[in-house]
Amino acid sequence: MPRGSKESYSSKQKRMAQHIEEGYKKKGASSKKAERIAWATVNKETGGAAKKKKSSRKKTTH
Repeated sequence: MPRGSKESYSSKQKRMAQHIEEGYKKKGASSKKAERIAWATVNKETGGAAKKKKSSRKKTTH
């Protein structure tokens, strides 16, 4: 996954970022700045990407 990819975020987090971004655009911020602030806010409030990454390791039972 390339840096900056939003694939690992949940749909709720994506909606949250979109809403925040629109608010900053209404206040006069540029698109790039609004997007950057929106994702930083989502990361701060939710702790980052929510979708769990699949592990390639298999669990062993003893």
